[in-house]
Amino acid sequence: MVRKTKEEAEQTRKALVDAARTVFHACGVSRSSLDKIARQAGVTRGAVYWHFQDKAELFFAMREDVFIPMIERTDAFLYDAAYRNPLDAIAASISEFFRVLDDCTVVREVFEIMISRCEYVDEFASVQEEVGRPAQEFLEKIERMYQKAAAEGYLRAGISPEAAARDTWAFTSGLLHLLLGCRKDSGLAAEIPGMIATHMALRRA
Repeated sequence: MVRKTKEEAEQTRKALVDAARTVFHACGVSRSSLDKIARQAGVTRGAVYWHFQDKAELFFAMREDVFIPMIERTDAFLYDAAYRNPLDAIAASISEFFRVLDDCTVVREVFEIMISRCEYVDEFASVQEEVGRPAQEFLEKIERMYQKAAAEGYLRAGISPEAAARDTWAFTSGLLHLLLGCRKDSGLAAEIPGMIATHMALRRA
């Protein structure tokens, strides 16, 4: 009976996270109430507070539901020993990120919510730094890979690992914003592998 109760609680929590994503995406975060989310999930407002302290905590749960598996997947490519050249690993990791973004509607919706449907004011003013943490961690990871590439002679002479990392960071962020600003059938997604290949080619020795 206890196990069943735990399973039901987990199912309710998942339903709330899914409902929050749907409502945030449709209404924008600032116009989304816990009442709307509860109705979407088919539960009471009290059930929301049983699992989440407030809307910001529910927002983070929605984000982590997507970010944790996404980071695990992209890191698997970034640190794959099969790539002798660290630049190939960087390219593969970024390519996997955009492949998942294109293939998975849930992932795309979460990024659209964070980038264009959330105003980081009022109760969300204090969460902006935390929202940007994965991007900062991505910068640090690829800077270490560029340092490795430089040490092994794969990085083009005259380019510092730090500058290369920041450029790739800006390139990836800009491409993400461009992609989310286009219709899914715009054709841009099909061009991304070539754009990544060109970006990395300019850094190769």
